[in-house]
Amino acid sequence: MSAIELILNILMVLSALIMIVTVLLQSSDDDGMSALTGGSDTFFGKNKNNTLEGKLAMGTKVSATVFVILAVVMLFVSKSAG
Repeated sequence: MSAIELILNILMVLSALIMIVTVLLQSSDDDGMSALTGGSDTFFGKNKNNTLEGKLAMGTKVSATVFVILAVVMLFVSKSAG
């Protein structure tokens, strides 16, 4: 295993752990269907990015994106090394 593969593995494990923690810390969304009809158009719905739940959702999205990108990069690194 080369140094780049080791670094990518460590980063992948860290992004997976961050994704797990942020998903587990989020509260359940009971009004899922009312969001489709526009029922969640309140002050807190509009400013959700400023709340803890908004930050956790953003952290989940970022860590999932990093996880997928690292998986693709690891695929290319392992194909070129082998």
